[in-house]
Amino acid sequence: MGEMSEDTAAEPGGAAAELGSPERLVALSDGVYAIAITLLVLDIKLPPDLDKAEFEAALRGVWPSLGAYGLSFAVLAGYWRDQRRIVQQVRCCDTLMIRVALAGLGLVALLPFPTSVLSEYGGSFPEAVALYAATIAGIALLHLALFLLAWRRPHLMAAPLSDRAGWDTVIELASIVPVAVVSVAVAFAVSTSAALWTWLAAIPLKYLLRRLASGRGRI
Repeated sequence: MGEMSEDTAAEPGGAAAELGSPERLVALSDGVYAIAITLLVLDIKLPPDLDKAEFEAALRGVWPSLGAYGLSFAVLAGYWRDQRRIVQQVRCCDTLMIRVALAGLGLVALLPFPTSVLSEYGGSFPEAVALYAATIAGIALLHLALFLLAWRRPHLMAAPLSDRAGWDTVIELASIVPVAVVSVAVAFAVSTSAALWTWLAAIPLKYLLRRLASGRGRI
């Protein structure tokens, strides 16, 4: 993406602004998210040459993988939408923003691994839930950092954002972190199955926060 200083990033027509253009970061993000979503399904398959009984048993056994895939697909779709909305509100990205965005994309690319671990061991080992939750929370925190870097430096923004709209976005981006923490606590204290159900709370929670913030000019 290129290195630039904050001063050169503030120059709309400069070469640094072109190197740090949000369009390039959006294009890179789209590619990484597309690959990560595709990798989620590679482990979902049935062995060949099964008889009827073996086929039915294998089909029943694939449901945990399908559940983990569905959860991760929903999470990645939400994060992809969040990152696009953040980056598209800036007129140029400086070095720090690019580094934070790349760190987030690194965790996105990693997500198929904890998803696979969750599908194989999430029903038995709380550590599998903890690994998945840590990855998801890490992406959320890096998205939050990316937004704060843009919001708190107006020279990077394409248009001003009010404090109310900014805090609405902060709350929405951070909302999945307590869900992740609670899921880990439930996994160790209650059961891994109960912990997995807590992740379902993240979807309506983000939707509710988005609805409450609608019409306030937020990202």
